[in-house]
Amino acid sequence: MSDALQELAALISLKQSDAVQSYAVAFGDLTLVVNLANLKDLVEFLREDPACRFSTLVDITAIDHPERSQRFDVVYHFLSMYRNHRIRLKVAIEEEEMVPSLVDLHPSANWFEREVFDMFGILFSGHPDLRRILTDYGFRGYPLRKDFPTTGYTEVRYDEALKRVVYEPVNLVQEYRQFDFMSPWEGAEYILPGDQKAEAK
Repeated sequence: MSDALQELAALISLKQSDAVQSYAVAFGDLTLVVNLANLKDLVEFLREDPACRFSTLVDITAIDHPERSQRFDVVYHFLSMYRNHRIRLKVAIEEEEMVPSLVDLHPSANWFEREVFDMFGILFSGHPDLRRILTDYGFRGYPLRKDFPTTGYTEVRYDEALKRVVYEPVNLVQEYRQFDFMSPWEGAEYILPGDQKAEAK
């Protein structure tokens, strides 16, 4: 399988040399690092070329690297049911850069791109309806960015007196920041019942 993927990667790199920066085969999957400017042409080539035929878009997601100038990696997963191969495309972008939408090539990209926009704040140019899909109306921020607070900014609850849902700033009433994260299965400095028998053996 890896030899076939190596041959496929070499073929794609040869035919799409402007698009492919590098490639690697790991765990039975082929990963291509791609230029943003050539992304859409490459995806169309992967769908149409007889040696590839990656006709199914499985997923789109992103990875946040706040320390980099190109903060995000947008990651695409494709499947070729004809060749029984999978391929992953990674595109590095800056925080304000727009990624071309793939909706006209793969209609399933519609919801995937909306999800990436909602969770990471990445914009897709040419998307027909780029709105939030998982968070509530008026939600502030992007939950999967690494600088997003783990508690969020607001909390939602039903107010019995007002007979409606209300939004309030997050208020941590429990001893949240004093929680002991040490595992009970390691690091105990005292002898537990039964431990003396194990040491005797």
